[in-house]
Amino acid sequence: MTPAVRAPEVLLVGNPNVGKSTLFNALTKARQRVVNAPGTTVSLTAGTWRIRGDDVSLVDLPGTYSLAARCPDEQVAAAAVANSRHDLVVMVLDATTLSRSLYLLGQVAAAGVPVVAALTMVDLAQARGLRPDAGVLSAALGVPVVEVNGRSGAGSADLERAVTAALRCPPYVRGIEPHLYASALPDTVASAQHLFDWVESVTDDAVPTGEPHLTLTDRLDAVLLNPWLGLPAFLAVVWAVFQLTTVVAGPLIDAAVRLVDGPVASAMSSALGELRAPDWVVSFAVDGVLTGVGTVLSFVPLMAIMFTAVGALEGSGYLARVAVVADRSMRALGLDGRAMLPLIVGFGCNVPALSSTAVLPHARQRLLTGLLIPLTSCTARLAVYLLLAYTFFPAHAGTTVFALYVVSVALVIGWGLIARRTVLREVVSEPLILALPDYQLPHARSLSMSVWTRITSFVRKAGTIIVVAVMAMWVLQALPVRGDYALADVPIAESVYGAVADAAAPALKPMGLGDWKIASALVTGVAAKEVLIAALAQSYAIDAASAQTQSTLGQKLRATVEETSGGHAGAAALALMIFVLSYMPCLPTLAEQRRLYGGRWTALAASAQFIGAYLLATLVFQVGRLL
Repeated sequence: MTPAVRAPEVLLVGNPNVGKSTLFNALTKARQRVVNAPGTTVSLTAGTWRIRGDDVSLVDLPGTYSLAARCPDEQVAAAAVANSRHDLVVMVLDATTLSRSLYLLGQVAAAGVPVVAALTMVDLAQARGLRPDAGVLSAALGVPVVEVNGRSGAGSADLERAVTAALRCPPYVRGIEPHLYASALPDTVASAQHLFDWVESVTDDAVPTGEPHLTLTDRLDAVLLNPWLGLPAFLAVVWAVFQLTTVVAGPLIDAAVRLVDGPVASAMSSALGELRAPDWVVSFAVDGVLTGVGTVLSFVPLMAIMFTAVGALEGSGYLARVAVVADRSMRALGLDGRAMLPLIVGFGCNVPALSSTAVLPHARQRLLTGLLIPLTSCTARLAVYLLLAYTFFPAHAGTTVFALYVVSVALVIGWGLIARRTVLREVVSEPLILALPDYQLPHARSLSMSVWTRITSFVRKAGTIIVVAVMAMWVLQALPVRGDYALADVPIAESVYGAVADAAAPALKPMGLGDWKIASALVTGVAAKEVLIAALAQSYAIDAASAQTQSTLGQKLRATVEETSGGHAGAAALALMIFVLSYMPCLPTLAEQRRLYGGRWTALAASAQFIGAYLLATLVFQVGRLL
């Protein structure tokens, strides 16, 4: 048997915001996959670049300003460059900030790897009065330099020819001795000075400058980075993103749910009926498998809108300005301003907010932000708040709901400070050093490919977990523990699920909530917070119409809480709201956390959040009943 020939591996290296990922999307088209670097939670995008019928494995490394690694993302980039497994590095040079790009190129060259350079942002450089010459730059560096535009695809054919030739005859950068620096890093003053001198000599030859021009970016930044105007502009952008994740996505989610619960469920039931399948098989297929698939599909519109919005903000250059405007307020948590957007999006929905942490530059920052996002009160919990507030505090319902959002913000800050002093001590606040790219229109094709890649990754990884978990919940509700009931035809109180809820109820007594119906609703709420009300209605055997009005349900719930709390229903209701706010992320959120950060961090965060919520809710009730 002839052994398989390994496809050449090419690394795409560059600073942040130099058009590297846009170029990657243009070269690989839809042949992409999201992977994690070995032994880390750092996400990489790998793809297949087809050059004249031959496949090349192209890996988009995290953007970095230096190979002197100070964080996991930079360590991954440095390790990948130093690894002898790859065949070539395509170094992306930003024509508007060529000196900074050349500094990184010098470090890459010091690792002794062959290089082809792709020169981007040439049109923006010319608008600023800079006139970089690719031919002169190539002569100065001793390696091919190709002008490319990932947005339009211009120069891609020239880059393919240069890479093909380089794979046959590897080119090396002139003026930098391989391994001049230990591990390819300028770790001494002398070696760093040598690198700076080399960069200066190259730019003197290759970048003749003209008179600097005032650009559209300069005019916009005068407003958007203004201390007085920048914050209102930022809040307007955040409001727009919030609206997209709540208002615009809502009808799409409802349509997906109606499609699955209506025509698809009916068609599946009819098909199984024609096959004379047992009732429990029909129930498992419709209420178990199809419900799980429907849950995943209902998130697809939301994820698509979120990925598109964040990708557009990032591609336009505005996301970097958001980081500058919000930076000071995030420093106490060891984060920079880029973490503000995911946290605020979390108040719309936690799942896309987790995915939007991809804009953060360092893996530890993404992890800390991702662990805090479930503490932001998503809109799915709002229906529960309203039911409880109007049932127990009808005269102050609005104030009560507002107070819960204040508590949510306080929990994010409190848990963030605790995490920084315990399990994530290495996340330290450091000055935000960020290159502000010129404003530009996001490229539709690159943006759509990026959105598609991330959605398919979510459906494939997190979706599998969700479907399996929903099926497991069906099994618990279908198995009787008491009485002579058929499989999947069991009152909830007599099922394994009801028995579990009944066993868990005593644990809620310190919160004044020791009732199996409340316990079962909280267990169901792990699947999705919005089903808490439906679970309560099912436990109280209230029909759907009454549950929608919430009047009968509220009355029965108040009677239960009056009994379980010993007459302190208000304190117990507050404890229940606090617990609903923070006790456990929903199943899709847990699945997305596991996909992004791994099972260990997800379990640790969920356990800590549950314990904290339990203690806080208990404290609220115990203090409240004394007042």
